[in-house]
Amino acid sequence: MLDTIREDMQAVFIKDPAAKTVWEVLCCYPGLHAIWLHRAAHFLWQQGLLFPGRLVSHINRWLTGVEIHPGAKIGRRLFIDHGMGVVIGETAEIGDDVLMYQGVVLGGTSTEKTKRHPTIGHNVVIGAGATILGPITVGDSARIGAGSVVIKSVLAGATVVGVPAHIAGPKRSERPGADLEHGRLPDPVLRALSEALDRQGRLEERVRELERVLPVIPSPALSAREHSLSPACEADIRQALQEVIEPEVGINIVDLGLIREIKLNGRGVEVHLILTHPGCSHAGYLVEQIRRQVRSVADGEAVEVVLVDEVWSWDDAAPRLVWGDGI
Repeated sequence: MLDTIREDMQAVFIKDPAAKTVWEVLCCYPGLHAIWLHRAAHFLWQQGLLFPGRLVSHINRWLTGVEIHPGAKIGRRLFIDHGMGVVIGETAEIGDDVLMYQGVVLGGTSTEKTKRHPTIGHNVVIGAGATILGPITVGDSARIGAGSVVIKSVLAGATVVGVPAHIAGPKRSERPGADLEHGRLPDPVLRALSEALDRQGRLEERVRELERVLPVIPSPALSAREHSLSPACEADIRQALQEVIEPEVGINIVDLGLIREIKLNGRGVEVHLILTHPGCSHAGYLVEQIRRQVRSVADGEAVEVVLVDEVWSWDDAAPRLVWGDGI
């Protein structure tokens, strides 16, 4: 018993950087108190003392804000951070070294007196407000995003997000015990949208190439003798660049004010681009899309995209975006 208590407290120090002293952990962590009271309630339940076990569970809920049915099976070193609003059903099973945040629900989906609650593997991280329903299995080292609703089994090591939850990241082989950033998860919707826009850009480029070989009047070309762009040519380029959408914002880069300058540099067209935030993960995608769009207007001229070290803000966007409806 003492070894179990020591393990539980050590888990708090490992998984919560706010934990400072032993007395603080002993007295001020309702998630820890909930686990200890549940162990007492579970012992009574296993001995056939159903009412006393349920009564201890009820007192546990009243004292800590955590509701754990005395029939639930909980492994070693579970840590419930903050605790309030957590609900764990009768037939739920939780493995070792699980990290669970406030508002998590391990609920049932049946009125039958059978296994109807989830089974959670070892080393799992369950984000705040996540709901896991039914007799499904969450594999070892999986990660459940905050606010997700999980209704299907989760593979070991997988990351799932959304309502209903779906896989958002590759399998993770490492132990996530010290990984507390349960809200910092991949965005599969953004990734899929970026990929779709990239494919659309390639298709548009192919269409323009086919149009150029047809006997039609060509677009105004850039002259190698020019030292600056004509207003008409720059307008054509900016119009083409309106087809490039900034994936995170969902607005084209021209209206967002991300195009600082368009000029000739002796080798071709030079486009100066700023990013919505430093370290933008899709900068390469934007650069490639800009090159495609400019080449389609400039009749195959070389295109150089220069990333400008400036801070972007909404003040740079077109006034109709800043003050328009829904922005």
